[in-house]
Amino acid sequence: MAPTDPAADPAAASQQELVDAVVMTSFATMAVLTRIAAEHDLSLTQLRVLAILRDRRVKMTELADYLGLDKSTVSGLVDRAEKRGLLQRVPNPLDGRAVDVILSAPGAELAEAGAAQIARALSPMTSVLSRVEAHRLTSLLQRMLGPAGG
Repeated sequence: MAPTDPAADPAAASQQELVDAVVMTSFATMAVLTRIAAEHDLSLTQLRVLAILRDRRVKMTELADYLGLDKSTVSGLVDRAEKRGLLQRVPNPLDGRAVDVILSAPGAELAEAGAAQIARALSPMTSVLSRVEAHRLTSLLQRMLGPAGG
């Protein structure tokens, strides 16, 4: 396909600018997450697990859904994090057959410290926005992510 002439199709040009901005923001964010994960000897997926479990208790199957991975992959991931003392498997109180995954005390401590590090590292990007702009961008990003943004 030939590149779109912005003068001929301003809507397409605007859409491309949005895509470019989302991609560049994603790259900058991923660089921060990759660095912080490495500093704590975590993979990006392990960092995601800690972030997911910071404010919730989930069944193994739900964790697999959040991560977009199959149950056996998540089981291995949880095994490794459990051996490091970051996670615990506990019986689900409502379903005797289900197993929940929760952060251990050291895992919760690492998740909180990691979240604070991430906030500090992303601050140069986020602090340029006014409170109103930050609120609006948050709403727009949540809308873009939809229910899967979990």
